[in-house]
Amino acid sequence: MEFNSIISDICDQADDFLAGVSKRDEARAGIAEWLTIHQVKLDHDDKTTVVKEAMRVLEQEGFFEREAGEDG
Repeated sequence: MEFNSIISDICDQADDFLAGVSKRDEARAGIAEWLTIHQVKLDHDDKTTVVKEAMRVLEQEGFFEREAGEDG
């Protein structure tokens, strides 16, 4: 299954649904919740893969290096 579009959606919307989140564990939980709501057909293993990749992209984009909720 191709996850790139899902990961892109998560990262594009992260400033909104992860507003105020600065800790990585909270972000992982928020992404998992987003997937539960928006991608109900993904199985557990696929969700785990998407969360891991979305976190990697957010790390690369410096999401956790700025103030929580700050637009960057």
